[in-house]
Amino acid sequence: MARGKPRALSLGPGYLYLATLGAAEPMDLTTPWAAVDPAWTGLGYTNEGSEFTYELSSEPVEVAEELDPIAIALTGRNLGLNFALAEVTATNLRVAMNGGTITIGTGVVTFEPPELGQETNVKLGFESEDHSERWIYRQCLSQGQIGIPRRKGAEKALINCEFLMTKPEGLTPFKAMLEHPRRA
Repeated sequence: MARGKPRALSLGPGYLYLATLGAAEPMDLTTPWAAVDPAWTGLGYTNEGSEFTYELSSEPVEVAEELDPIAIALTGRNLGLNFALAEVTATNLRVAMNGGTITIGTGVVTFEPPELGQETNVKLGFESEDHSERWIYRQCLSQGQIGIPRRKGAEKALINCEFLMTKPEGLTPFKAMLEHPRRA
């Protein structure tokens, strides 16, 4: 008989939140994000949840006297967060493009991306749909191509986002999952 931990399973999508760097972070699973710090803004639903990625780079250390490498040297790592925003708003477009200016007129919204080199890092938060876990990603910058496919019929438009994370000074790259008491 298998002896896993069924309550440790993480299933399904969740909700995304955004804050400026330096915003206070939730320390529990029940306090609303905006009550923790008014800088937290809900980005809304994702199409199918989010995906955290971790890539470690290495290379062999070779010496002339040995045929095989004598060690493996770690040369770098990449941390990423990918998701597709299901709510196409000017605010979410600004998140996907690392800043910019939104101007709202009579029925018209104008968006200008940031000047090259003026992009801003943000703090992202994730809360599972069942509210049993929260993740904090402390310093994120969107990278890659942004596309908003628009199709006819009931298919929704999405903003596909791929963020890379960097380590804030004196902090770890991301905060570990906060455990819900029932999952311990």
